[in-house]
Amino acid sequence: MSQLPVDYRALTDRRVLVIEDDATVSEIVDTYLRAAGYLVDRAGDSFAGLAAVTETSPDLVVLDRMLPGIDGAEVCRRIRASSTVPIIMLTALGSEDDRIDGLEAGADDYVVKPFSPRELVLRVNSVLRRSLPEFAREAPFDLGPFHLDASARTVMKDGFALELSVREFDLFAFFLKHPQQTFDRSTLLRSVWGWEIGDLSTVTVTTRRLREKIEADPGKPTVLVTVWGVGYRLELGDV
Repeated sequence: MSQLPVDYRALTDRRVLVIEDDATVSEIVDTYLRAAGYLVDRAGDSFAGLAAVTETSPDLVVLDRMLPGIDGAEVCRRIRASSTVPIIMLTALGSEDDRIDGLEAGADDYVVKPFSPRELVLRVNSVLRRSLPEFAREAPFDLGPFHLDASARTVMKDGFALELSVREFDLFAFFLKHPQQTFDRSTLLRSVWGWEIGDLSTVTVTTRRLREKIEADPGKPTVLVTVWGVGYRLELGDV
């Protein structure tokens, strides 16, 4: 494999946990991630995976959707109950409903099987790169009750830190930087996820998850509002 681009070299020695019951797939993912400079731990079933999350404190989890014992979506939910570690889900279930299920469980990204190992490495790079201090050198600022520190990747509301996943943070930071502007889902997919092509429900689900953490009543949002037929907008009037 070719060397990592310069801006990815700081990612080397990050620890990735691969939870995958297919030994062949697990070995391939392990090989490519190690070649890219990552430290890799592996677990072959859901319960071993959950234990490994606690024991190894990974920087990112690659999680199979179809696992023996409890499935990957439930594993994701259990991880999310106590951690914001980035999760990339591997799924052989390509339908929109299956992808939505994984995203609603808390996955930050997904890769559909069969997949290119190089694509997976690029997805891992992309998610982890956002945690580097060099990625965002911006002065913190306040907007209503919210305080955004992009370099530290923290958002506070009324002085309390919000527990946001990688994609939830990226999405909300984007809106905080562009208040009162309406964006359609295609634009958000390109601007936040960096995808030119992808399932637009990814944006819908992440927005729904984000609202659960920033809205007084997620069912009647007043901060991150829907502009029907267009997309979403961060409203200043109620913040």
